[in-house]
Amino acid sequence: MSQATLSLSSVMPTLRRRATPPPAVPRLVSDDFASLPVIEIGGAPVHLVDERVARRVIAEATRRPLRKPLAVSSINLDHIHHFAGGTDSFRSDGSVRWLNLIDGAPIAHQAQRMTGVAYPRLAGSDIVTSVLTDLAAADLSVGVVGGMPEVAEPLRQRLADGWPGLRFAGHWSPSREELNDPEACRRLCDEIRATGVNVLLVCLGKPRQERWISAYGAQTGADALLAFGAVVDFLAGRVSRAPEWVSNAGVEWAYRLMLEPRRLARRYLIQGPPAYLAVRRSQAQPIRALTPA
Repeated sequence: MSQATLSLSSVMPTLRRRATPPPAVPRLVSDDFASLPVIEIGGAPVHLVDERVARRVIAEATRRPLRKPLAVSSINLDHIHHFAGGTDSFRSDGSVRWLNLIDGAPIAHQAQRMTGVAYPRLAGSDIVTSVLTDLAAADLSVGVVGGMPEVAEPLRQRLADGWPGLRFAGHWSPSREELNDPEACRRLCDEIRATGVNVLLVCLGKPRQERWISAYGAQTGADALLAFGAVVDFLAGRVSRAPEWVSNAGVEWAYRLMLEPRRLARRYLIQGPPAYLAVRRSQAQPIRALTPA
C-alpha cells in the first residue's frame, strides 16, 4: 500500500458550490483522533469537528496503515432510527475507529443547542470531493463498494475527469445475498485487499454499510472506509444534489423525497419523526474526548 504523504490541497472540484460556513464555527486545531471532542445525540456519539479536521483525520489514517482502519459515518435521523439504543458500537473499541460526522439540519441544530456553538454539517456528498482531491494530490487510490453495476463506467470517467491524479482501485457491486453471506464477503475483501486500495467508499445504505464496515472493514486492507450512502450515484451522475438554497434551508430531505418518493417515503415520513424526537430529547452534557483505541 502506498506510503505517500497525504496533504490538503486548496483546489477542490465540487459537485456544487457550497456556502461559506457561518462565522460561529470554531477553527479546531487538534488532529489527534483520540482527543477529538464528542457528544451524544439521540444515543449516538457525534464528533464536533469541521471539514478541515475531518479531512486531516482521514489523511492521518493513510499515513499510519498499521493502526486500526478509520471508519467514517454520517450521523443523521436515519442513523438515529437504525442505531440509537441498539447493540452496534460507533466508538473505537472494535476492529475499526469511528469518526462520526454531523449530517443533516436536525443533528446540527441539536449540537448547537447542547454546546452553544454552531458546528457545520458534513454530509458525505459534501466532503467527498475534498477527500478525493486530497487523495489525488498524494497519488493515492480510492475504491467503491455499492451502487448498481452500470454505474461503474460513468463513475470511472467522472473520477478520471475530476481528479486526474487519483488512482481508481475498482468498483464492486455485491448483491444483497452476497452481503449476507460471510464467505462471499471474505472473498470480496480479499479481492479489494489485492488492489492495495487506500480509501474505500462504502455505499450500501444504512444500516448495511456501517454493519458491513464493522464486520469486514479491517479485512479489506483499506486505511479508511467512508460510509457515504448515495455518494456513488452522485459521483456517477445518476442522482443530482439539491440546489444550494434547499440545502441551506435544511430541507434537502424534502427535495430527495420529491425525486424518489417510493424509496424514501418510509424513511422520512414514518421513521424520521420518532428519530427527531429522540434527537430533541438529548440533554446537554460535558464535551469529552473518546478513549484512545
